[in-house]
Amino acid sequence: MGFQSWRAEALWTVLLQFGVLSLHCWDMRGTVALSPTPASQTQHKPVYSFGRSILGLDKCNACIGTSICKKFFKEEIRFHNWLSPRLKLHPSFKKSYPGNYTDDSENWRPVVVSRLLTKYKHDVSDTNICASEAKGATCSIENVLRSTKRFQKWTSSNLLTPDLVQGLSSPMLRCPSQRLLDRIVRRYAEVLDAGSMLMKHFTDRDKLRLLYTLAVNPHPIMLQIFPGTEGWPFVRYYGSCGRMMVSTSTKPIRQSYGSSSETTADLAYQLLHVTQSLRTNGLNFLLYYTRVTDDMFGTFEDGRLFITDASTIGVIDKQEGLHQTDDRLQDYRDVFSCLSLNCKSSLPCQTVRESQSLLLICRDILPKLLQPSQNQNKNLQNEMDRLISLCGNSTLSDSSIINAANALMNLLQPLRPCSQHFTYRYPECKYNNAF
Repeated sequence: MGFQSWRAEALWTVLLQFGVLSLHCWDMRGTVALSPTPASQTQHKPVYSFGRSILGLDKCNACIGTSICKKFFKEEIRFHNWLSPRLKLHPSFKKSYPGNYTDDSENWRPVVVSRLLTKYKHDVSDTNICASEAKGATCSIENVLRSTKRFQKWTSSNLLTPDLVQGLSSPMLRCPSQRLLDRIVRRYAEVLDAGSMLMKHFTDRDKLRLLYTLAVNPHPIMLQIFPGTEGWPFVRYYGSCGRMMVSTSTKPIRQSYGSSSETTADLAYQLLHVTQSLRTNGLNFLLYYTRVTDDMFGTFEDGRLFITDASTIGVIDKQEGLHQTDDRLQDYRDVFSCLSLNCKSSLPCQTVRESQSLLLICRDILPKLLQPSQNQNKNLQNEMDRLISLCGNSTLSDSSIINAANALMNLLQPLRPCSQHFTYRYPECKYNNAF
């Protein structure tokens, strides 16, 4: 065995012995070889290699976390383009990449490996961090973030309170209640001992990672605190490594535009039902859209619809009431406020309408999803168009918009197919109209 193969084998042994916790402190100038093999076997199995910078481990602890790094380095998570020894994740404006995930090396499932921002935007954000302290084009971004007044308050507190997140641009934190913040800490999956609302078990590294994620893009946090396993319409969060996170793969809803009337009727009904569930749920949280796009929703292989991007969803605690942050207090505006490159404050929570999410869906998504088709009954299509126009009309009252959305759901429900192509509700739909 040559020196390079021996070096790779030794590095692999270190990975297995020390696991994820050692990843954040390596100083590797070269590359990491995945699944190293003896020289006699290399002709049978390709060796995939990439540096820490691909995953963003070189940026930790200004990153999401390291909970799933082992699976990357054991080749139990693979990008689709690992077809040659040279891994390239281009172009820089892409935010997510298709991949596969396994627990037993035999059964693989599709996943999405994504960043909080595109690579280009991450680089701009990092440059802005250095510029905030006049450090030039490059610096230790972690040291700059650690030196801020905000992070110093985080290190001295065992409870995540509203003042610690005041001034962040995320719509999720526009009016945070203590109950919401406790839920964030209790469900945070990037620490070993999750379950407590106190941060006593958080190291300073853990706190910086949580604060960085909340500031840049709270999407992975939303998936953790409102998991699909508890009935929430969000994709599954598997974990993160550096600045990459892994979640369930879905088919973007835009790929269903122009599909059969039965398929689009089912998706439109699910879309309205999901949106309604965010407005009225047992936890008494109002989750609302601040904007909607085609990339925000997707369907699983069984036909079930999920929210795939929760970054623009706001949260209001109807149980505790509004706790509006006050951005007029300049002390709360700092480098963390603009890490997402969106320095504009969200609209005050008092301005959020009860019908806001339904309004956006009816205005921006349903007209493209429920396009007229040749096989569609004209009277039925005219009624759908009328109801879509009503629930997408911002000049109407909340009750009028909600009533129009409910009427549209009632119109769509009998149009949904009861077939094996929609296994999320088959065969139950054969025996129960509720499905």
